[in-house]
Amino acid sequence: MNNVYQGVHSTTTHYPGSIPLELWGGIECTVNRIGEVYQDQLIRNGHHDRLKDLDEIAALGIRTLRYPLLWERTAPECLAKPDWHWADERMAHLRQLSIRPIVGLVHHGCGPRYATFNTPRFETELAHYARQVAERYPWVDAYTPINEPLTTARFSGLYGHWYPHERSDRQFVAILLRECRATVLAMRAIRTVRPDAKLIQTEDLGQTHCMPELQYQADFENHRRWLTWDLLCGSVTPQHPLWKYLRRAGASEQELWYLVENASPPYMLGVNHYVTSERYLYCATANQQKGSKSVRYHDTEVVRAAPELRVGISGLLTQAAQRYGLPIAVTEAHLGCTPDEQMRWLGEVWQQAEQVRTEGVDVRAVTVWGMLGLYDWHCLLTRCENHYEPSVFDVRTGKLQRTELAAMVEGLAACRPVSELIPDGLGWWQTEATLATV
Repeated sequence: MNNVYQGVHSTTTHYPGSIPLELWGGIECTVNRIGEVYQDQLIRNGHHDRLKDLDEIAALGIRTLRYPLLWERTAPECLAKPDWHWADERMAHLRQLSIRPIVGLVHHGCGPRYATFNTPRFETELAHYARQVAERYPWVDAYTPINEPLTTARFSGLYGHWYPHERSDRQFVAILLRECRATVLAMRAIRTVRPDAKLIQTEDLGQTHCMPELQYQADFENHRRWLTWDLLCGSVTPQHPLWKYLRRAGASEQELWYLVENASPPYMLGVNHYVTSERYLYCATANQQKGSKSVRYHDTEVVRAAPELRVGISGLLTQAAQRYGLPIAVTEAHLGCTPDEQMRWLGEVWQQAEQVRTEGVDVRAVTVWGMLGLYDWHCLLTRCENHYEPSVFDVRTGKLQRTELAAMVEGLAACRPVSELIPDGLGWWQTEATLATV
């Protein structure tokens, strides 16, 4: 969009171009709730029982790792009786391996049963847990208290996929605002122990495209995609395009002004981007009344419906930089496909990150995500079908087996040119025409 709402944080010192783009790693670690059942990716992929996974990751050259110390796992019953055994062992090993963790506290979760995010206790109890983590591991300097608040609020409060399985703007907004307040309070608690602690706030970033009849909906979604960062940056005032929407959806002025007055801008934006992140809206039936907000429409991937419209990660990173003026990392880069296609996807993300760096965008790193693979993301974790997507490693035998993607990751960590590591041919989402524009 050319008329993107401008936030208040619009200046930064650009990252020196002489410093290479960093390669980070990450482990898919979602603990989400469906009905009364909590699902745990770390148990399903076996990392819960394999300390040596960290040695295998370090051997690839990874020196920064998004790593989970999740609230629901450490203190599932109450904060008075946390179990630190697993966390202590892993954190000590990360220090031994000289891997810097970016610690996550809630990853697509709703919080434990005693403080779920549809209750006020979520905010205060997460802050207490965050302080416990900071006191136990005072050497940690980077945190993501809540991964993808906007995405989680949509899936839980708007689409009904995850607990509490609501389908309303009111519930979506209530959950999102509570997650943002919880992030503010968690970082405040962490900084009582570690004043220089950095907030690296992740969110899925795409763009919505559409048929002309649906421009009103695309405009709304293209404002909504920024809400996590806008709220944390204190930019949602009465002049914001979605102020009236938030008020109509039940947010009080007091709630909105709280986040303005207690802004907690991220040190770094964490951009998560997938081949499905850019969407295309089209009318469900012909002869709809143009401009009618009762138009029924379908929502699909732009790469399948209108690939010529795709902005790509380069365009999205540029938009984020222009909007916020903050350092950026691509904090999730993953494609659920064959190893050669996964390599092409990671290569495209890496090349476009390097491209925008030459244009002055302050991109620090690209994160190869889900290094141990992912279970059941094909259905957004709504069912347990044991559908597994390998990534850098394949864990189906119970031991880590390197895939072809591992060799590429090792090469990137060793600063080999990405052009030498990408397989010949185009990815299924690529065409010669779109490659010329993204």
